[in-house]
Amino acid sequence: MKENVFDVLIYLFENYLDRDPEQAPDPDEMRTELLEAGFPQQEVNRAFDWLETLGTQQPMRAASLPAFRIFSSEERAKLDVECRGFLMFLEQSGILTAASREMVIDRLMALNEKTISLENLKWVVLMVLFSQPSEEVAFARMENLVYESFPGYIH
Repeated sequence: MKENVFDVLIYLFENYLDRDPEQAPDPDEMRTELLEAGFPQQEVNRAFDWLETLGTQQPMRAASLPAFRIFSSEERAKLDVECRGFLMFLEQSGILTAASREMVIDRLMALNEKTISLENLKWVVLMVLFSQPSEEVAFARMENLVYESFPGYIH
């Protein structure tokens, strides 16, 4: 089983981070459980480092004027057209602000992945919004996008 840091992050998010903080075990217990579940030590450490950095990022003030984002060559290599378009959609629909978009891009670039899938992008957006105290509505909207099943044909 070849698990990566993103697999560890999703496991943590689904099992611990979306809970009341008083119910979550301490980080050492979580690390032990992850190792017992078969996640590699190096990936567990990277996931905890990633989360620690996310937790220390301060929300930036939202710009009052619309912003145009130009992606660097490194960002374009990691985020394909579909991912970049989805980020634009999230910003235009009000789920992401320019500031939260930048936090998402920062956390995506911090992942040790050559490319990011659209599904992984959605999870990172969800984790970033969850980490921000004033983003409850945006988090709920994004959660619907992540967990929604594709509807049947509309008649």
